[in-house]
Amino acid sequence: MVTQLSTQPNLLIVIATYNEIDNLPRLVAQLEALFPQAQILVIDDASPDGTGKWCDDANEKHPQLSVVHRARKLGLGSATIVGFQKALARNIPLVATMDADFSHDPASLVELVAAISKGKDQTLGVAIGSRYIPGGAIIGWPWYRRLASRLVNWFSQWMLRLPTHDNSGAFRVYRTSELRKIDLASLRSSGYGYLEEILWRLRREAVEMIEVPIVFSDRVRGKSKTSLLAGLNVFWQITKMGLGRWK
Repeated sequence: MVTQLSTQPNLLIVIATYNEIDNLPRLVAQLEALFPQAQILVIDDASPDGTGKWCDDANEKHPQLSVVHRARKLGLGSATIVGFQKALARNIPLVATMDADFSHDPASLVELVAAISKGKDQTLGVAIGSRYIPGGAIIGWPWYRRLASRLVNWFSQWMLRLPTHDNSGAFRVYRTSELRKIDLASLRSSGYGYLEEILWRLRREAVEMIEVPIVFSDRVRGKSKTSLLAGLNVFWQITKMGLGRWK
């Protein structure tokens, strides 16, 4: 079931959810206050905690909110592609992706939108919320998560020849005119590797990118969906991209 988006916005904020009932209502309220002209699209993977039902029930109170209900847990990568497709189909100029757990500060999204909107030529294709440039930081992670994140970002930079420092974060704003340069159906990564693959494919189309420093805070409510196996899978997918196994 897909509830219909209302008036034509200039920004679509895509939030993939699975069991985020403790966070989503507060996040939606903050985003609506910050972006009164935007639309918020939740893509819920049949959350058993009632996240999707809350979206349905909250539509009258939150007219900017719409939801795509998926029948099972299909993951962040495919949810992001669904969000891209909705933005492209409606000719919305900008589409943002962010986590539902407040690890991405909604106020920082204002800076990302401002960064990608700079200049009259509108050549910037992606604004990345970066933990790994001056001014960026991570709060609340243990040392082993910091190390793993650093390694995967260094590896993707080297293996994929990416010009950016934070390639594994989901806090981004894309210009849809630049997204049209890649075939979304060709994305092959499963799990979190889609984050590096999108940048890799955009770089091959000479899409310009900018990084904006953010402070990333580990979630306080709910449970993380990451795992050691998911992390190892990212390294394998980056290796296949870098070696030319994927076109």
